[in-house]
Amino acid sequence: MNTVRFADITLRESAHKAQGGLSFREKIEIAKLLDKLNMSVIEVAPIENERVDSLLIKSITSSVKSSIISVPTGIGEGSVSAAWEAVKTAAMPRLRVSIPASPVQMEYTLGKKPEAVSKIIEETVAAAVAKCKDVEFVAEDATRAEKDFLYSIIASAIKNGATTVTVCDSVGTMMPDEIEAFINDVRDNVPEIKNVVMGVECSNSTGMAVACAASAIKCGALEIKTAVCSDTALSLQDIMQFVRTRGESFDAQCFIKATEIGRITSQISRIVKTRRSKTSAFDSVVQEYDNTTMLSIHDDITAVQTAVLKLGYDISSEDMTKVYEAFGRIAIKKDVSMKELDAIVATAALQVPPTYSVESYVINSGNVINATANIKLKRGEDVIQGVCVGDGPIDASFLAIEQIAGSHFELDDFQITAVTEGHEATGEAIVRLRSNGKLYSGRGISTDIIGASIRAYVSALNKIVYEEA
Repeated sequence: MNTVRFADITLRESAHKAQGGLSFREKIEIAKLLDKLNMSVIEVAPIENERVDSLLIKSITSSVKSSIISVPTGIGEGSVSAAWEAVKTAAMPRLRVSIPASPVQMEYTLGKKPEAVSKIIEETVAAAVAKCKDVEFVAEDATRAEKDFLYSIIASAIKNGATTVTVCDSVGTMMPDEIEAFINDVRDNVPEIKNVVMGVECSNSTGMAVACAASAIKCGALEIKTAVCSDTALSLQDIMQFVRTRGESFDAQCFIKATEIGRITSQISRIVKTRRSKTSAFDSVVQEYDNTTMLSIHDDITAVQTAVLKLGYDISSEDMTKVYEAFGRIAIKKDVSMKELDAIVATAALQVPPTYSVESYVINSGNVINATANIKLKRGEDVIQGVCVGDGPIDASFLAIEQIAGSHFELDDFQITAVTEGHEATGEAIVRLRSNGKLYSGRGISTDIIGASIRAYVSALNKIVYEEA
């Protein structure tokens, strides 16, 4: 029986969403959920901002253990190298060369004639194969391509080392019998394709994506592009239902966890569809710490550094030394959890001169009024005021600080912990902010938990301002 692989394009499609799309943390969380589902391939969006997008891909690769991570290469050796540097640490990396195949798309997207496009495909696939053993060639809008040209570029991609070839019905106008005839024509005219995995991508613009994908599987396609949450892509839930009910008659099976699909796809859909409230500083899901990992005094700096990277930090070797020294002072007394390590990083790493300091704050909150925060921060000799309304006193406080700073930073996580007990207990707050993809954390301590939270946010903000200045 043939095993059909599914390649999820939810993260790839999220790059085209309006209103800022998904947060950094949400993208990582979606990748982790897809990995739990046994998704064969997870496709990410193209690298546009090399610093931010490369950091995102590296964070995803450290979180995903069993799925292939597929990164688009762009055109040219430089783009291929950037994609490879971002994904090379993945357990199963893949480079994806995606090029328009129809005359209208070649002219509109690339501004080039077929001969030049053919040369680009040959050179880009060869450059990708030189770096990665798993390379996919995607012929975009293949169903509207001139047949002889399509056959020639597929043969060229295979000759230069592509291990998967995907053809796309990008506009979604084909009927199931037409897609079957189309795939059979490709197989008949490109004999080499029997030596690689053939994939298809069917648009659902006419509601026929499942039927067309079924026809493709019948013709021997072994990789199908799907999405958990998309307006135009083939639905993972729908094609899974087909494979479960009719897979045997098509001699096809897959290894997606059928018992988990409902729960996990609901979680992903909720993440994709939930947008940030304008009265809240929070962007995304909260950090879930690995409660099973405990570090002891016997762990060396390499083990601690691995744990720090797992938390999402990218810190210098000098700061890593400081973190390890602080870790050692605690580990000599007891084992250290990931949550405690996070607090150590917030305290020890990237200690900088404060750009902002807390001058004063007044918080109004209650069950019959909206929470408001009036915060004054000192920058040099200037005192800057921010006044905001929020979903609660913490939201209002953080939004007021954003108003003062003049920027919104992705609030990656916020944690409150009691340090001491009793009616005069001291509270500790940890705030994790992202700027340009990089994670910064701050720590605040006070008997007033709102004050501790404000100081933690300002501490993280100072690190961002110092490093980016």
